Amino acid sequence: MRRKKNNANKSVNLQVLPVVNPNAAGIDVGAKEHLVAVPCDRDPQPVRTFQAFTPDLHELAAWLKRCGIETVALESTGIYWISLYEVLEQYGFEIRVVNARHVKHVPGRTKTDVLDCQWIQKLHSFGLLNGSFRPDQQIRKLRTYMRLRDNLVVASTQAVHHMQKALFEMNVQLSNVISDIVGETGLTILEAIIAGKRDPKQLAALCSSRIKASRETVAKSLHGNWDGALLFALKVALETYRFNQIKIQACDCCIQHHLAQFESRAELINSPQNLKTQLHRVCGVDLTKIPGIKEQSAQIIISEVGLGMTKWKTEKQFCSFLGLCPNNSISGGKVLHRATRKVYNRAADTLRLCAQSLTYSKSALGAKYRRLKAKLGAPKAIVAIAHHLARLVYRMLRYGQNYVEKGIHHYELKFRLQRIKWLKKEAHSLNLQLVAA
Repeated sequence: MRRKKNNANKSVNLQVLPVVNPNAAGIDVGAKEHLVAVPCDRDPQPVRTFQAFTPDLHELAAWLKRCGIETVALESTGIYWISLYEVLEQYGFEIRVVNARHVKHVPGRTKTDVLDCQWIQKLHSFGLLNGSFRPDQQIRKLRTYMRLRDNLVVASTQAVHHMQKALFEMNVQLSNVISDIVGETGLTILEAIIAGKRDPKQLAALCSSRIKASRETVAKSLHGNWDGALLFALKVALETYRFNQIKIQACDCCIQHHLAQFESRAELINSPQNLKTQLHRVCGVDLTKIPGIKEQSAQIIISEVGLGMTKWKTEKQFCSFLGLCPNNSISGGKVLHRATRKVYNRAADTLRLCAQSLTYSKSALGAKYRRLKAKLGAPKAIVAIAHHLARLVYRMLRYGQNYVEKGIHHYELKFRLQRIKWLKKEAHSLNLQLVAA
């Protein structure tokens, strides 16, 4: 009787990995200097050190050109790699910014800066490194403006909190009678307080006619302890808020000017010149037609992921990049973990906020969000709808498809038919028959 050949007992001939990128270099990025490694046959000194100054970066790129290097892998160390990336990009290199977790040394290997760059070069030559997403230069400039604007908005919010804190410490309860202390009435009253007015009746007379609270209630809220130190804190916070608002407007002007330089993907005739029209012209589709996505949200999304979706072959890869899809951990045929990955991505955060805004939306997505919220809870429903929104954004930008809102009634009818189909299937499995009432 012949024995079956056991493939597991066969000795496998483990040969050297094939070299995929023979003209590859590896760079260990640092704050003051960069260590660069090229193949040993390209230069008598295959590992060199270059300073982080701009002339040295150009010298680094020129040396790589002389060595016949075509592709470069560099570790994403803080923000120190950005200047080097831009210089190498000018020289036409294929650049891969690698996650530091992907280039960790094997246990027992000595770690030095020289060995680091050689290790990166070796892994890259074998094709074992995946580059991080990096949009083109035009999108990067837009992203810089948008992130700066976001920081200014956060700073403005902090200034408002400081104003409220100073008012509460003086027991001036203005925020309890006026919903927005940085509105027209609130700013007018605050400016008067800073100017030296203390009479509650005179301050209450500055209220707009749209304030619902009576003038007596407003005047009562303006009695307080006018401490000099707290008044100075209020003045500084108000000036900070004013300054940030001016810079936000300047940033908006820079964004509009930069968007005007983008190539037109859609010709819009007789359309108003506003942000919505500008985004439609740049994207080729109107992302604001998707329920929950407004002009500012669409602007943040394209500034983070760009206009071309060719970096991701499928919408599943795009959603995985955003960290909005389940991260299934399967062992022994069982799903051990299915929660989403912890990914910090501004586009994903924006999509979550857009999903949360659908609570009272009279759209198909709004109906779906409310159903999932009742079934799974708000956090999971927000992620699920954000995942749906990401798929819609991908399809619109990748294929130029326009979003068509079918309405809440179409969604409810479709969901009802799905439930009937499921009930019929369950009844058939139990040898029962489903009869309409």
